[in-house]
Amino acid sequence: MRSADDHAARLLSLLRPPVPGIVPLREALGLVLAADVTAAGAIPPFDNSAMDGYAVRSADCVGASPDAPVTLAVVGESAAGHPFSGAVGPGTAVRIMTGAPLPAGADSVVAQEHVTRSGGDVVLAAAVRDGAHVRRAGEDARSGDVVVRAGVELRPRHLAAAASAGVARVEAWPAPRVAFLVTGDELVAPGDPLGPGQIHESNATTLAASLRALGAVLIDLGIAGDSADAVRRAVESAVAAGADLVVTTGGASVGDHDPVKEGLAGAGVEFLNVAMQPGKPQGLGVVGGVPVVSLPGNPVAVAVCVELFVGPAVRALRGVPEPAWEPLPAAVGWACPPGREQLMPVVIEDGALRPATSGGSGSHLVARLAVADGIARVPASTEAVAPGDTLAFRRFTA
Repeated sequence: MRSADDHAARLLSLLRPPVPGIVPLREALGLVLAADVTAAGAIPPFDNSAMDGYAVRSADCVGASPDAPVTLAVVGESAAGHPFSGAVGPGTAVRIMTGAPLPAGADSVVAQEHVTRSGGDVVLAAAVRDGAHVRRAGEDARSGDVVVRAGVELRPRHLAAAASAGVARVEAWPAPRVAFLVTGDELVAPGDPLGPGQIHESNATTLAASLRALGAVLIDLGIAGDSADAVRRAVESAVAAGADLVVTTGGASVGDHDPVKEGLAGAGVEFLNVAMQPGKPQGLGVVGGVPVVSLPGNPVAVAVCVELFVGPAVRALRGVPEPAWEPLPAAVGWACPPGREQLMPVVIEDGALRPATSGGSGSHLVARLAVADGIARVPASTEAVAPGDTLAFRRFTA
């Protein structure tokens, strides 16, 4: 059997390298930056006021006090977008608003609450420090400075920084298009009544939500039922639609009615066992130039395989680094499958790991999956986990 790490590496090797593109800033949210964003000019582009008040020459205010106030003649106003066109000369001041350009000749701003207005004059009862309440040109960034570095997943604050830098478009990795297909004649949509032998379908919900959380664009192929022809046609339609990756669930084992295996084995997908629990039966290959990963149909196995295989593939296509696994101790002991790596849904209690369900890592225990914080990896060589054993743990990434 193939190890889970080897299976993940083989999937990554099948991915087509993404090509970055130029994207308008307002369409770049959530994308990963492929090239640094640099300031087109100084930020801010001019000296401006940090306060509503008066632009003055600090030299005119030396010695000002309540007993010896300084009176300055107000000769104009500087507002945001409407700078004062003249200059502040000796004995004068200019009314100024926050963000407005500092007039020529002025070197400081005195806050309006610290002065008294008297007709066309302003009276200061305290000296003013040179440079007080002035934001200097280039104080935030100079022309050519890196404002947002390549590799950043663009959030609103990054877009704001790029816009402030005068950048309207960025070079980013495109969101990968990922198609997903579920199979099974026994599946019924959530909320619909169950007939004999039927169960509520959850894998499409899992995959749609997980892929969105991972930053992919969805291509929903629906439910193919237990028809090999329907599976093959669905995957071919995904290829035609420009999918970067196709994910199927169910019908990948060795039973008599495994439509995914029947439909894709001759089209370029290899079906095999991976030494893991849950998630042993897997398929992996390329159809029409597009990588296809076929997961088991059991819901917990799907959730685990999203973390180990689908998530890393989507992150690789997006240019996102893989999150690290951290060492944490086991709070209790539990049994392990012989010869297979165990992927145990766990909860964290007082810094230690405990299985999220009393049923172990059974692939059918989806109702208990919601309480899990993440997954613990137990090596295939481990016969049983003992309290205090150190395990690799990672919170769910999707």
